[in-house]
Amino acid sequence: MENIALYISVPVASFRVPRAREYFETFPIPPPATVYGMLLSMIGETNRRIYEGTEIAIGLLSEPAYSVVLRTLWRVKKKESGLGLGENRRPDFQELLTDIRLTVWIKRNGENSLAEKVEKALKYPNSISRFGGLALGESTHLVDEIKLLGNSERNFCRLLLNDADGEMSLPIWADHVSSGTNWGQFSFGEIDLKINEPIPQNAWIKIQRNSIFPIKKIANNPRPNLFE
Repeated sequence: MENIALYISVPVASFRVPRAREYFETFPIPPPATVYGMLLSMIGETNRRIYEGTEIAIGLLSEPAYSVVLRTLWRVKKKESGLGLGENRRPDFQELLTDIRLTVWIKRNGENSLAEKVEKALKYPNSISRFGGLALGESTHLVDEIKLLGNSERNFCRLLLNDADGEMSLPIWADHVSSGTNWGQFSFGEIDLKINEPIPQNAWIKIQRNSIFPIKKIANNPRPNLFE
């Protein structure tokens, strides 16, 4: 069976560069880890390891516009002040992207694959149970539309490609507790969806943990208390 293709639009979002501090830069495209998390949220799955190994491909259909806002952000400076209080909050500049339109492909690999679950959720919304708004990135950056890709959305696309010499370093699997985050190097390629060009092999991204880090240590490591 063919892999499924999705059309996703998000009016405003920011995909923060992890190492950015005083000025919160955004990646030009949502990282694979972010897209994977959004797909799990859409089908109501809270255990991200169930579909580990899923392969996806991501392409930009639009040229998102950049803007900068000044917002209040939390940090951990003084444990006595509490979260978001006193010196634990400060103004910082943040980059935003406007008019994000994506194509996301998901490989089929069995009856219970993520591709099958996503397709079922879109065709039969009453078959899933989920909570909260569907966001791509921050909880306030809500998805405006998500659907199976139709002929009307088939257009020129900038494709995210695995590239050891690429300039973009994006998280494939995020781990905020230990060093299990898996990073990949990427660059942009081009594909014309109107003439049904096949997805190149180097566009497929396997969602998985950092294999260098012991998996058992990740699973057994409790979430730390930031104020201890």
